[in-house]
Amino acid sequence: MILQINHLQKNPAAEAARDLIETVFTLVQEGHLEPSQLPSLRIHLDWIQYRQNFREAVMAIRAEELHGKSAPFLDLHVNTRDMTPEALRAGLLRTLARDAHVAEKPEDCLALEEFCSFRSSIAWQFNQLYWQRLPDWEKATGRSYEQALPGGKSDANHAAAVMDGVADFWTLLKDLEKHNRLPAEIFVLEIGVGMGTRCGLWLDRFQALDQERGTNYYPRLKFLLGDYALATLERSRPAVQKHMDLCSFIVLDALNPIRSLSFLRHKILHIHLTNVYDNLPDEQLARRDGRLYQVQVRAYLPMEDAARIGQAFGLGVTELKGMIARLLSLGPDCLSDRERGVALWQEVWKALRLEERLVCVEDLPSFSLPEGMDRSRFEEILREAPADLRVHLSTGAIESLRNTLPLLHPRGYLQVQDIFVTDLNDYRMGFYGPGKLDGSIVNWVNGVFLREVAERAGYDLHFAPFRYRPGSKTSVLYTTQRE
Repeated sequence: MILQINHLQKNPAAEAARDLIETVFTLVQEGHLEPSQLPSLRIHLDWIQYRQNFREAVMAIRAEELHGKSAPFLDLHVNTRDMTPEALRAGLLRTLARDAHVAEKPEDCLALEEFCSFRSSIAWQFNQLYWQRLPDWEKATGRSYEQALPGGKSDANHAAAVMDGVADFWTLLKDLEKHNRLPAEIFVLEIGVGMGTRCGLWLDRFQALDQERGTNYYPRLKFLLGDYALATLERSRPAVQKHMDLCSFIVLDALNPIRSLSFLRHKILHIHLTNVYDNLPDEQLARRDGRLYQVQVRAYLPMEDAARIGQAFGLGVTELKGMIARLLSLGPDCLSDRERGVALWQEVWKALRLEERLVCVEDLPSFSLPEGMDRSRFEEILREAPADLRVHLSTGAIESLRNTLPLLHPRGYLQVQDIFVTDLNDYRMGFYGPGKLDGSIVNWVNGVFLREVAERAGYDLHFAPFRYRPGSKTSVLYTTQRE
C-alpha cells in the first residue's frame, strides 16, 4: 500500500495518516478489504482548501476495465480537512462498496451524465449559468461576486498594482513615440471586466499620469471592455462613465477573442485579464506506473441530497434529474416562482459531486492535446516530471492564449493575473482544483504547458508574484516577444 501525503499541513496529515492506517487494517481483518488489494492500493491525503468542492470526504478512483481486465490499482483520496476519525470508517466502507459497481450507477447516487472528459461535463453548464444569471445569484446571497472572493475583494482592483501597470504602459508608449512607431490609435483590451472597477481605476490613473507628464496620449486611447455576457458589460458602464467617449463594450468569448476582434489583429498594445483562465473549461491527466490516463468525470448528487432537494421542491428523485436539465436550459425560470428557481439552483450546485475514473489515453482514439502543444515536447516535459503525477491540461487557458496573442501589436504585451502552477512537481504537494467559488468553478492553471504553447507562437512567458497583497496566491503572467 502506498500512502501519499499531498500537503504540508502537519497536524491534520499526521492524525489522518494514523487513523487511516488503523482503519484500513481493521477493514482487512473484518474482510471488507482483501489483502491482495493492498499492494496496488494508493491512498492520497489531500487538504482541499476550497470549502465548496466536488469531492466527498473519501473518494475512490479506479481505471476503466480494459479488454476485460481490471486495471491493477485503485486510488483512494481522503480530504483531511473534512474527515473526522468517526466518519473515516463509514466513508471508506461506503466508497469501497460503491467502487464494486465499477461500470454501474451506484444506488446511493443520482447520476446526471455519463462519464466524460471534465471539459465536457455539465459542471461547466452550471458555471456558464452563473455568469449569465449573476444578478440573480447575487440577489439571493446578498453579496456581490467580489465579496465572495477570498478576502472579500479582487486583486485586480489593487490601487498600487494598477498604478504600476499604468506606469509600465506609459513607458512603452513613450519609447514607441521616441522611435516614431506610436500608432495614431492606442488600443487597450480588458477581458472579463466584472463590475468594471479595474477599468475605471486604470483609466483614471492613466489620464492623471498623461496630464502630469504632458504627453497627450489619453485622447488617443481606444479602451475595449470585453465579456461574453451582455449583462456584465452593462453593469461595468458606471465605473467608466467619466471615460465613456474612449470606451467600447464588446461581447466576446474568452476562449476565442480574435473571433470578435479580428479587425484588430496585431494592433492592440496591451491586453489584461484577471481570474479568467482559472474559470475556463479544463481537464486533467494522470500518470501511473508509466502509463498516461485521462481523468474522466460523471456529475452526480448523493442520493441523500437528491431526496432532500426533491422533497423541498415537490419533486420525486426521478423528476429531479429532468428539472436540473430544465434549470440548465432556462435558468431560474425553470420554476414558475423565480426565487424558488434560484434556490433550487443553489441547492443543486452545493450538493453536486464528480465521480472520477481513469481511462488510458492509448484507448481513447479521440484524445488529442490542445492545439498548439507539440506532442514530442509534451512527452519530453513528462519524462522530466515526477513518475506518478496528476496535472491540469489547462485546455481552455491554452485555447484562450493562442487566440489572444495574434491581437498583440509587435510591441504589445499580454498580462494575466491568476493562480498558476509553474513547476509540475508542485502538483504533488497541493490540491489545485477543481473547486467551487460561490456559483462558479475555479482551477489553478498549468503555467508549464502554457509556456510551451506561447513559445511555439513566438512569445516568452514570465511569471512574477503578486507583491501587493501579503499571502496572495495570485501570480502575474506577462509576455515578451521572442527575438
